[in-house]
Amino acid sequence: MDPLYLSTAECPCCQTTFKVTKVRPSFKNPYKSDTDFCGYYKNEVNPDYYVIRVCPQCGYAFSENAIKRMTDEQKQRYYNEIGKHWTEQFFHGERTIDQALTTYKRALIIAQLMKEEPRLIAGFLHHIAWLYRYKGQAEEEKRFLQFALEQYIVVFEQETNSEKNARLLYIIGELNKRVGNFQEAVKWFSRVVNDQSIVDAGMIRASREQWKETAELAAEQRERAKKSV
Repeated sequence: MDPLYLSTAECPCCQTTFKVTKVRPSFKNPYKSDTDFCGYYKNEVNPDYYVIRVCPQCGYAFSENAIKRMTDEQKQRYYNEIGKHWTEQFFHGERTIDQALTTYKRALIIAQLMKEEPRLIAGFLHHIAWLYRYKGQAEEEKRFLQFALEQYIVVFEQETNSEKNARLLYIIGELNKRVGNFQEAVKWFSRVVNDQSIVDAGMIRASREQWKETAELAAEQRERAKKSV
């Protein structure tokens, strides 16, 4: 069975109906994942490559969770800032990792222009970091992890009940760890472990494991700092 199949989507900007490529559900289960949920897949088909839809007519790039209908003001803003530079391109069919990066970066710029929800923007930034990880480009990966971290903190500050969202707290801790902010990471992991109102057993377990490991890294970091003085 071909893991890819064609479906259709409607552009929220120009209302054009166009073809999009999707991955069948049975091919979406990773055989392993990193501690920040970056997945690895068999059969060389990565579902992350196909998250972003790009309208061939106007170039609007979006995910399923983006704005469904745009106001006239939003449409004009898009055309004035981004859309006027578009020439017709098609992104259905099998994608390379570089094509996936192109779609995510376009969707990111548009989401920022449209003032989409911080959680959506954080997700785009995080996925771009994963794509750079797949490519082995560590500096670019770390750069986008830092951007994603900053946006996840905005999510935490703005969303109601974010203090009880164990996955969000965990990912902020995890990204702090990955960019080298070990002491800050320990604080976020400890929130998950010590908050008695959090009942997400998986995230509590993962946070406890990361808390212990990161506390050791933080101690080593402090020792190196002392010796360098």
